[in-house]
Amino acid sequence: MIVDVPDGKDPITYVWGEMVPGIGPAAANLSMKVYSDSTLGLREFEAARLRIAQINGCVFCQDWRTERDGCTVEAGFDRSVAQWRTTDAFDTRTRLAAEYAERYATDHHNIDDDFWTRMRAHYSQNEIVELSMCLGSWLAFGRLNRVLGLDTACVLPTH
Repeated sequence: MIVDVPDGKDPITYVWGEMVPGIGPAAANLSMKVYSDSTLGLREFEAARLRIAQINGCVFCQDWRTERDGCTVEAGFDRSVAQWRTTDAFDTRTRLAAEYAERYATDHHNIDDDFWTRMRAHYSQNEIVELSMCLGSWLAFGRLNRVLGLDTACVLPTH
């Protein structure tokens, strides 16, 4: 971890809450709202989230599984996400979510009309905006945690 955390302080609480009190709590609130208020289906939500986690390299985010109403994605889902182009475990919406996450994180200047045509055929405009906001949150905050070395200390509350 590159941030000096005082003895006895939780690294996440300290960095996200105390170090930058004008920004950290607001960022944490956005991060939590993505989980608590998303209307996206669990599989497409997790496919997008895990693809961002894989790209960011965030250790904790790759291990985390979102739970909704006592359900999580199946074991091995993360491997399917890494192989989103060829896996037979995904429906079209889930595959598109993983593809969008990858493009959003690594090649956003080349998201073309063909991709948007495919997205619009399976996602409403509201869902596309929501997924985009989720991707932005995961990309920014997962990368922040990874770059600062917090990803091994990160603990999210259950939902």
